[in-house]
Amino acid sequence: MQVHTNVSLKDFNTFGLDAKALYYAELQSTEQLHDFRKQKEWRDFPLLVLGGGSNLLFTEDFRGFVLRIATKGIEVVKETADSVYVKAMAGEGWENFVEYCVAQNWGGIENLTLIPGNLGTSPMQNIGAYGVELKDTFHSLEAWEIETGAIHTFYKADCRFGYRESVFKMEAKNKYIILSVCFRLTKNNHQILTGYGAVKEQLQLMGIESPGIKDVMTAIQHIRRTKLPDPKKLGNAGSFFKNPVIDEKKYQELSREFVAIPSWKTEAGGVKIPAAWLIERAGWKGYREGDAGVHQQQALVLVNYGKATGEEILSLSGKIQASVAELFGVHLEPEVNIAGKS
Repeated sequence: MQVHTNVSLKDFNTFGLDAKALYYAELQSTEQLHDFRKQKEWRDFPLLVLGGGSNLLFTEDFRGFVLRIATKGIEVVKETADSVYVKAMAGEGWENFVEYCVAQNWGGIENLTLIPGNLGTSPMQNIGAYGVELKDTFHSLEAWEIETGAIHTFYKADCRFGYRESVFKMEAKNKYIILSVCFRLTKNNHQILTGYGAVKEQLQLMGIESPGIKDVMTAIQHIRRTKLPDPKKLGNAGSFFKNPVIDEKKYQELSREFVAIPSWKTEAGGVKIPAAWLIERAGWKGYREGDAGVHQQQALVLVNYGKATGEEILSLSGKIQASVAELFGVHLEPEVNIAGKS
């Protein structure tokens, strides 16, 4: 494993921020973990494990060791009459994995198309979109314990998945490197979910009455490309904030004042409010301060128009949080991880 110094991370984060890593190396295979443990630098400095860089905001240079996961590979590990268990390495692009599975007619993750990032980071925040979450098809993952060098298998219960949460964002944070993820997907009798957002409407526009999983994927790809900016063209990390979950009493208070407020009941009995609706209602949609701004078509997405710094984007996010809290009494929690000096 070759370790480099003072490496720009501009090409490795979707905000396109030119932060530098004091030390940088890439993991091309799990065998290289033995080489990694021999490196003195990662023990003497903070460690940042980097995937696709799609859920990360650098506010300054990272004065530590950045290990970028670049392992590749997809394989079937088990198959039954109705299901297939598909394992993919952590460095695989998420969209590449989704499109590969749909091409094989393996169903369950088609609604998660075009979520930016790599496969290894997907369980960390239990990615979700259009009525589907990663936990719905998750079977297991393998993770390398940084301190001991042991490889552990985590099953669904072990991961403690919640709304954009997992054990890897709580007590196991910074303790493991996810190596691979295994999903249980359907081979037939797919569950077609089209009731969330504009999916059903888009399928109608496409002239499709009885959609398959490929039709659903294509419809959602069209919706997302229409509403969301391409990180390759305009720096962003997708949804910057989580959709807040409030209790029933707070929801009733808000619904009396804001009759049109959209909402969804959660399994735990709370009420989820779209963060984009709150931000737009507070007047931030399309707002811009220098090169830091709120996307014109999707208020949940903060963007870098070219030369914004991470500090400027973070400052803008703080103003949005304060504004929404003042108007609605609701706290917006960032979905994006903030990285800088230790």
